This record gives sequence, C-alpha cells and structure tokens, in this order.
Amino acid sequence: MIKFDSKYFRKFTFADQQTLGNIENSQKDINIAQKDKFLDVRFNYAYSALIKCGIALLSFYSQKVRSVPGHHVKILEKMAEILGDERISIIGNLMRTKRNIDLYSGGIEVTKKECEEYISLVQDVFKKVSKIIKKV
Repeated sequence: MIKFDSKYFRKFTFADQQTLGNIENSQKDINIAQKDKFLDVRFNYAYSALIKCGIALLSFYSQKVRSVPGHHVKILEKMAEILGDERISIIGNLMRTKRNIDLYSGGIEVTKKECEEYISLVQDVFKKVSKIIKKV
C-alpha cells in the first residue's frame, strides 16, 4: 500500500480524460526537449516533462499534488517509489536543484551530454507511466 503524506497530496478523483490529458501534456514537453536547439530550453522542458509525468501518475492513484514548498521533491520520490526506479529520485533531484540554481542564483550551464541523459530518463519514465495510465 502506497502512503501519501497529506501535507503534499490530497485525495481527488480525476476523470480518466484528465489523467490521459496529464500524460499527453508531458509528451508535448518531451517533444520540445528532444527537438529544440538550445540546451537550456531542452533541459527546462525535460524537467517539466518529468514533473508532469509524476502528476499524471499521481492522478492515476487519485492523488492531487498540493502546491506547497517541497512538492516537486515529493512528486519525484513518489514516482520513484511507485515505479521502483531510484534513478527518478536521484537524477530528478539533480535536475530540480539545477533548475532552482538557474531560477534563483543567476543561471546555469547545461551540457549536451547532461541534456541527453535527462531526456533519456524522462522518455523511460514516460513509457512506464503511460503503460500504467493506458490501462484506464
């Protein structure tokens, strides 16, 4: 049984179409991350896609994410737990930290190699989440 902390999540019944819409929204961001020529754009869309995958997965489990400090960390943790893939938590938190430095501390440098690694992880997560959600 998966336990959800009420500080970060609340029970909410999503319509199947909402859950499917959430995963489709993630796919749009993955497409941008794959195709854009700017590394910063690719990175930001990869991170966004990863978080949206988590929101989609959590909606499948009837959990709505609360917008409180630390909620992205909890999304990544729950995705890693549900999918049994610790890389999501480790690499996802590296991405989150890098994004926060970019937002709050004057910018970042993202390498092509990093982008490829991040996008590869997000594509893998997307496939796993889609497989679960498509059962709706």
